[in-house]
Amino acid sequence: MKTTLTQEIEKALYYYCIELGGIVVEEVTMPEDQGIVDTLACFFKPNAETEWRCYELKVTKADFYSKAKLSFIGHYDYFVLTEELYKKVQDDIPSEIGVLVYRPYQQVEDLPAEGTFFIAKKPLKRPLQVEEAALTQRFMASLFREVQKAKRMSYGTSFFSTEQLYKELRRRLAEKDSLQADNYYQRFIEDVQSARIESLEEELRALEQDYEFLRQRQVRRRPTEPLE
Repeated sequence: MKTTLTQEIEKALYYYCIELGGIVVEEVTMPEDQGIVDTLACFFKPNAETEWRCYELKVTKADFYSKAKLSFIGHYDYFVLTEELYKKVQDDIPSEIGVLVYRPYQQVEDLPAEGTFFIAKKPLKRPLQVEEAALTQRFMASLFREVQKAKRMSYGTSFFSTEQLYKELRRRLAEKDSLQADNYYQRFIEDVQSARIESLEEELRALEQDYEFLRQRQVRRRPTEPLE
């Protein structure tokens, strides 16, 4: 379960990368047993090259020193830390890894996130640690996962097949509490409908913008057709 602070930083990082011109998605499973990247961003450079940046979020000292695999496989890799944590662990950060330090806003009014970042340590550029084709496939699959999740929340019960609805209803009927059995179906419908939360709808709009940005860049990169 992610802490409130982790969710706050993750959201801020999402918008931070978008403001830099990137396409970004969280929790991307890497090929070749390279673990899971907390946040992966893709940037298209003027020379038609693609730049990949990986971000690992850490909010506690125990988390930083845990044995969980660090998926630093990009051209540029960053730890994303609070300022307090950075002061405690800065001597143990590898020279090639950069650091983004989270800085909360004093006041949040009509802003998409509650803070931003400053670069406390610049990373060194490295070759990709995995094949780019495989990385692109995992990136696209994760984008689709987020779109599917957002659509599920937006569509409510219409997204699910009848079989899925009955299966979930039977599971809930097996539960025992103070409610009468006749109320379970109505409770289930209300639960699904209430899942149309605003944050996921915002994610869907952002992902649609990312897709359109990617499509436009691909169109511009095609060779110009000869005039007849």
